[in-house]
Amino acid sequence: MSHDKIDSSTRTTLSAINFISRLVLYSLLFLFTLDNLGVDINALVAGLGIGSVAIALAVQNILSDLFSSLSIVLDKPFEIGDYIVVGDFSGSIENIGLRSTRLRSLTGEQLIFSNNDLLGSRIRNYKRMTQRRSAFSIGVTYDTSPEQLRQIPKIIKKAIEKHPHTRFDRSHFSSFGDFALLFDTVYYMSNTDYALYKDTQQEINLEIMSEFAKEGIEFAFPTQTIFLENTNAANKQP
Repeated sequence: MSHDKIDSSTRTTLSAINFISRLVLYSLLFLFTLDNLGVDINALVAGLGIGSVAIALAVQNILSDLFSSLSIVLDKPFEIGDYIVVGDFSGSIENIGLRSTRLRSLTGEQLIFSNNDLLGSRIRNYKRMTQRRSAFSIGVTYDTSPEQLRQIPKIIKKAIEKHPHTRFDRSHFSSFGDFALLFDTVYYMSNTDYALYKDTQQEINLEIMSEFAKEGIEFAFPTQTIFLENTNAANKQP
């Protein structure tokens, strides 16, 4: 964990503890002062009635966000710099405050969530992936020979294993499509960096294309066969 992350978590914790401590201290001092002035504290508390309920409701959300902030700092479901997804929103954590947490989305805008709402949502933390799973499909033409089909998983495996952060899992001739013979492939990356993953996938794709060209294997694409009727022949009388 970086020094900045530690400082941010410490600041948030100390701010929350300081707020609660001051609230309790001021409340006790207020009651102590009233008691010294001869005010009947028991009667005062009993007489608050509806007013105390209104005050409690007014500070309920504030206290809820405050305790949620403490929960985030202590439980650490995410930290500053983590990339998370919350519902339909996603971004990198910029700041964890007493009442809210701020994210920076990929498109640049800042997203602000109350801590209580954030903890009540399902959070996906991509920064804490131990490995990245990648799956893709390839379709080749029906003209591909059985011998060539048997070579395709080997070609794909070789292309994947060229990279130091990849672990090949499987590649199989999976099904007969409408216009292609389909192969499904799965591999894993030990480095979860997204940019590295996209660069690696690009190199794998280019390597597969190059090897397919050498072996005379063609990628499939949607095709249609149209049969034209010879109207002149059809109109001829026997």
